[in-house]
Amino acid sequence: MKDIKIKVNDLSLYYGDKKALNEITMDIPANKVTALIGPSGCGKSTFLRCINRMNDLIPSVSITGKMLVEGVDIYDKNVDVVNIRKKIGMVFQKSNPFPKSIYENIAYGPRINGMKDKTELDEIVETSLRQAAIWDELKDRLDDSALGLSGGQQQRLCIARTLAVSPDIILMDEPASALDPISTSKIEELVHQLKEQYTIIIVTHNMQQAARTSDHTAFFYMGNLIEMGKTNSIFTKPVQKQTEDYITGRFG
Repeated sequence: MKDIKIKVNDLSLYYGDKKALNEITMDIPANKVTALIGPSGCGKSTFLRCINRMNDLIPSVSITGKMLVEGVDIYDKNVDVVNIRKKIGMVFQKSNPFPKSIYENIAYGPRINGMKDKTELDEIVETSLRQAAIWDELKDRLDDSALGLSGGQQQRLCIARTLAVSPDIILMDEPASALDPISTSKIEELVHQLKEQYTIIIVTHNMQQAARTSDHTAFFYMGNLIEMGKTNSIFTKPVQKQTEDYITGRFG
């Protein structure tokens, strides 16, 4: 299906002998926000890191099953992992700007990919910061250190840095959990705007945030995908009792 961006079939992940994800099967739609919810340690961040093969960096990890991104099995041995990661950007829980200027933070990715033209770089920096809704705040400070920004600004800068390399998919691992309510609402607003151009998958502990920002929600528990559906249905008429218990705060 054209509107399915990521197709996951029977994906399991092991740390050594310990099974951390248990035969996950789901379809993630294109140009929508999909939220992954569930208690700590339930596998949602581990699953998120499967999508850009970041778990490959952990020596004891092994993965079975399939994950197709636009029809390509990203775990096929002939796949170029660097290309996969180019198409799939990641925003972490803790903002991690480089100790460089605001400009150099954004230009870093395009430069690594071989872009040298100053005019093109200027354009990418401006476009990325505009897309991240922070251009007006930073346009006169591009030579300042990114480390001097507030937490919320740093996180939006990191989103702009992700956008600068033109990914198709953006993964967000609790992107607002360390931020104050005003910065959080700016990030949520931004997520809402970005889905017109990108497929977004967001891990969040915050139930209200999942309800506010996402189109689809997947509930994970102890390495299992318990239920996935349209966010409105998951929050108002969940099929599984476990989902209902988690959403209403009976456990978790």
